[in-house]
Amino acid sequence: MGNMEIVGVIPARFASTRLPGKPLLSDTGRPLIQHVVEAARRARSLDRIIVATDDRRIFHAVAGFGGEAIMTRADHATGTDRVAEVAAQLDGARIIVNLQGDEPEVSGEALDRAVALLDEDPEAPMSTLATPIRDEATYRDPACVKVVRSARGRALYFSRSPIPCHRDGLPTATIDPTRPIALLHLGLYAYRRDFLLSIGSLPPCPLEAAEKLEQLRVLDAGYPIAVGLVDEPGVGIDTPDDYRRFVDRWNATHGFGTVEGSG
Repeated sequence: MGNMEIVGVIPARFASTRLPGKPLLSDTGRPLIQHVVEAARRARSLDRIIVATDDRRIFHAVAGFGGEAIMTRADHATGTDRVAEVAAQLDGARIIVNLQGDEPEVSGEALDRAVALLDEDPEAPMSTLATPIRDEATYRDPACVKVVRSARGRALYFSRSPIPCHRDGLPTATIDPTRPIALLHLGLYAYRRDFLLSIGSLPPCPLEAAEKLEQLRVLDAGYPIAVGLVDEPGVGIDTPDDYRRFVDRWNATHGFGTVEGSG
């Protein structure tokens, strides 16, 4: 164990509104949560990876493939609270990376970038990532969170609305392929441990209540969030269709053909 570790924590609940038992789905031959842990292991910066769960089935599945899991309380309002409960037990941790339990295709480079941002911007207590949006459907979709950042790479605002609003019409790829319409926020965060432990005590804010985006509580309280750009499609798995497409991609790259009955 190094002094002041960098620890990846993956919150994983059994109950998911649109995809119950999501972390344990195993059409690839291994549970989804194992794919996420294996993705996290590709990061060079993480000294330790812990799955934070409130469910014994997930705990045992993680132990079964040689991962580390910690049982947490079942009554957490957000994944951040669950990650903070684990962080409170990690006295030797300097930075905590919060990776969603439904991001099996995140790259090691993306995780390392989130960590590096905190070294590059010493005043920022947390960091996150974004990737360029080049299609209008994503830009308009309220499920796809947009972020606008300042010249020094800090978040100005996060929204489900299409921001920035292009008053004179959307830039098209034919005019300027280097200019994305907007930035898609990727659900990956790195926190300085002491800040993560204090987030729960930040006052609730009307912006967070309106948008249902907890990172707005941090901006509202006046703390900077460093935002790094990566060229990575954020492919989180929220629905049965999302999962089937992931299984198809996995099988295609690992030589098992496609799943029966999927087009």
